[in-house]
Amino acid sequence: MTVKRASIGARRNPATETAILDAAAALLAERGIAGVSMEAVAKRARAGKATLYRWWPTRGALLMAVYRRQKQITGYPETGTLEGDVAAVLDTLFAHWRRPEGRIFRHIIAASQSDDDLREALEIYRQERLIGLGEVFERAAGRGELSGEVPVPEMARTVMAMAWLHLLVDRLDTDTAGMARSLVRGWAKPADG
Repeated sequence: MTVKRASIGARRNPATETAILDAAAALLAERGIAGVSMEAVAKRARAGKATLYRWWPTRGALLMAVYRRQKQITGYPETGTLEGDVAAVLDTLFAHWRRPEGRIFRHIIAASQSDDDLREALEIYRQERLIGLGEVFERAAGRGELSGEVPVPEMARTVMAMAWLHLLVDRLDTDTAGMARSLVRGWAKPADG
């Protein structure tokens, strides 16, 4: 006999949430993105479809929730220099994306090209990550390292674009220190000479 988990109303039941995210992750690993449907996840997690849709209104939102849970990168290292911080950001991301569960993100980006729900969820995630990445440049500005010629959001978008490009073309073995040096050269305040 299958026991259905008890609802606790509008609040998320942690056991049900874990079961749903575990089910979605397992289906993703077994069948790929195309094999993950709200119905299949609900069935495997022994949860109601209404619960899934209440917590994640779209399949894309659910897939991004699976990725967010397994990513567990909450911030970027502070090395004391802009170049070091950008290299640390790239090192952190590339190390994560080289792991099997990190490679899911490449498939999410690819699938978002033909899936409106997934594209919308990815865009929300991208905007959130840009804010986090902007903090790296705000720290550099606070240290007086930036020339001020390029706005912080543009620098964050450039680093994100380079990172995502390297993920998509499977170049995660790139020299991140060299990449960081090239990127920040035009953003740094010129040395007094």
